[in-house]
Amino acid sequence: MYQLLKEEGRAKRGRLETVHGTIETPVFMNVGTAAAIKGAVAAEDLKEIGCQVELSNTYHLHVRPGDEVIKSLGGLHRFMNWDRPILTDSGGFQVFSLAGLRKIREEGVSFHSHVDGRAIFMGPEESMRIQSNLGSTIAMAFDECVENPSPREYVERSVDRTTRWLVRCRDELARLNEKEDTVNPHQLLFGIDQGGVYDDIRIRHAQEISQLDLPGYAVGGLSVGESHEEMYRVLDSVVPHLPRRKPVYLMGVGTPANILEGVERGVDFFDCVYPSRNGRHGHVYTNEGKKNLFNACYEKDPRPIEEGCGCPVCRRHSRAYIRHLLKAGEMLGMRFCVLHNLWFYNTMMAEIRAGLDEGRFALYKKAKLEAMAEGSRDTMDREKERKRPVPGARDALTGGEK
Repeated sequence: MYQLLKEEGRAKRGRLETVHGTIETPVFMNVGTAAAIKGAVAAEDLKEIGCQVELSNTYHLHVRPGDEVIKSLGGLHRFMNWDRPILTDSGGFQVFSLAGLRKIREEGVSFHSHVDGRAIFMGPEESMRIQSNLGSTIAMAFDECVENPSPREYVERSVDRTTRWLVRCRDELARLNEKEDTVNPHQLLFGIDQGGVYDDIRIRHAQEISQLDLPGYAVGGLSVGESHEEMYRVLDSVVPHLPRRKPVYLMGVGTPANILEGVERGVDFFDCVYPSRNGRHGHVYTNEGKKNLFNACYEKDPRPIEEGCGCPVCRRHSRAYIRHLLKAGEMLGMRFCVLHNLWFYNTMMAEIRAGLDEGRFALYKKAKLEAMAEGSRDTMDREKERKRPVPGARDALTGGEK
């Protein structure tokens, strides 16, 4: 199922065979929370920009339109017209982010919908049933994601409960996969390592869940309050205690730099809303750092977002035109920026895989980080220069008044 093709230090080049196609790793999953990428990006666009795996959210699809509705229409793949792998998050992170609206007990969590306020109960079995109705390629276990930092005593109790929930998830998904009317009888389950920023709790949990011999494992509960340095330290501690020959998924992370650091530490799967969220605000990623297309320095700039970029936007449109669309509030401008950003991320992952294939990932990582850092400094200097007022201009307009 998962092949470890090549290693460079702790970095892994892998391949995961699934019922919906092959996933080459390391991979960045494009986030379509409610079965769509925010920014008017359709499934056919995802293919054009090199997406391997789409990620949707169990909680959001359960609330609207309803997992039973999606099952009646043939499952999530048919619903959104996507024939490649889909990973569904269990909904745990969203449920536990509703701090004032939920109550945790051993059976699961009671909470109120953020859409209409109706009471909902979700536990391991409910999460598995919803994900089975969706028919995703990979289902994530239902877990508790604690805020960082949290008291050690609470984290220990939470991790123990998450382990018990994982066993229940495994047993329920095995039962569902045997049903005649199941959408995807080959659905895979990934377990999730938790433990906050406590290395010893993380390591113990990783060792415990590794004994269940699941198809894959994730590191959850990071990028929720801790520093990047703390996150890297946790990865250094915990990833060596997860099965080397199983895919490892770092949930909800992150920036291009975060991904490069994660790959170096043995991570296979990544996801994050940054490329789409930043794109909707006119912030675009390039090999020379991030640019804000709202800035006036791009008003008459005839160049593409990044010269040499092969994305469908850069092949056809200028910075000046995209800035105009953004300033005018046109959805097309946001769409263009999201498409470019996802292309950038997907292309970076292809470059990472090529670097691992050729034994030069460390050199690639160093060059990539240096180029983005240097480009960001140059971009900031240019944007500041454009914003700098002409000497004496304020006095000319105000008669010298302060």
